[in-house]
Amino acid sequence: MAFTYIFQRVEKKYMLTREQYEYLVQAIAPYMHVDRYGETEIRNIYFDNSDDELIETSLRKPAYKEKLRLRSYGTPKSDSTVFFEIKKKYRGIVYKRRVSMKLNEAYRYINGGSLPEHLEGNIPAEIDYMVRRYRLAPKAFISYKRVAWAGNTDPDLRITFDRDITSRYDDTRLESQAPGHKVLDPDAVLMEIKIPGAMPLWLAHVLSEKNIFPHSFSKFGTAHVQRQIRMASGF
Repeated sequence: MAFTYIFQRVEKKYMLTREQYEYLVQAIAPYMHVDRYGETEIRNIYFDNSDDELIETSLRKPAYKEKLRLRSYGTPKSDSTVFFEIKKKYRGIVYKRRVSMKLNEAYRYINGGSLPEHLEGNIPAEIDYMVRRYRLAPKAFISYKRVAWAGNTDPDLRITFDRDITSRYDDTRLESQAPGHKVLDPDAVLMEIKIPGAMPLWLAHVLSEKNIFPHSFSKFGTAHVQRQIRMASGF
């Protein structure tokens, strides 16, 4: 069975040192808990065209931007469930729409086939329109290790901690174990606070105590810039 998901929320990113990360984990523990998945490896294929139109537009920080990615949780097999996801951001609000299918179905579509007929709703048509409008193809593989926390009394409050962000351009397959390039320093942790509305007062105080402020960061954008530097340097 395929599933569709629609999210609308505010997402704020923070770049943490190891010391800040260890402090935050202890500080949020009375209010939040690690979700049932524990640490998860998230694997993504990001799509773009030969002109790098989507990522170059995103790096200019416009009021509106969008991206398309295929995501798996862990290393998938051909019959594993994966998620095609459109992510749009307009004036600080993130709109995420995604639909699930099997990996072999996704690859069939990527290689010129059609989306599975069993998919329902408008999201498959939106994905197909985006692919055709921008002439999208797999551009980059990006993976990372994530621990997600959820609020004890407010499950819509979520905080994720990502580390070991890795990019790869020569082999974008989700199941591939080929090596890639590390996007962050080993001790750096990317934190994202995901909330449907205002930040809880207790969390604002926790961040203020350690002078932790929002930090603009894009995994795909940073990987793209790093790749351009490597190409310009002949690596």
